[in-house]
Amino acid sequence: MPYIVDFKHVSTVGLESSPVAAALAGMRANEARYFMNKYKHAFTTLPVSESQDNLDYVNRVLKEERNIEFAAKPLETSRFQVENIQFTYVFYEDGLGVNVMYTVDDPKKRAVGFKLSEGMEIPAELEGKFKFARQKSTLAGTIRGSFFVIKGQY
Repeated sequence: MPYIVDFKHVSTVGLESSPVAAALAGMRANEARYFMNKYKHAFTTLPVSESQDNLDYVNRVLKEERNIEFAAKPLETSRFQVENIQFTYVFYEDGLGVNVMYTVDDPKKRAVGFKLSEGMEIPAELEGKFKFARQKSTLAGTIRGSFFVIKGQY
């Protein structure tokens, strides 16, 4: 069942099994606030059990671009398009958020982003491969993020 993420009253709905559930919920709410403020889009998530195709898409991009396969359990996904950009998100139990930003008409503006919830370690799959910048968020505390540019077509 879809969950519309509320960034005014942060909830751990769907993320309860995460050891950093509150921080992960804050990070998810931070994304929801961004999309509402910038695009007037309500950020909605689905349990992975109802959105396997979204997870498969992100896994394919990660595998083909950088040979990355996460061991962490995926909990939720989100997929939508605003303007000319398709976004696909996966939120993992360990506190990781992965998003694929894929512009429909401009191959130079396609990337995969990684966000680490406050309190989680850098996943072994990313350790030493990416530098993470810190970002302060009133909803999520300190988020660490990194990205890489997508070269292929998906």
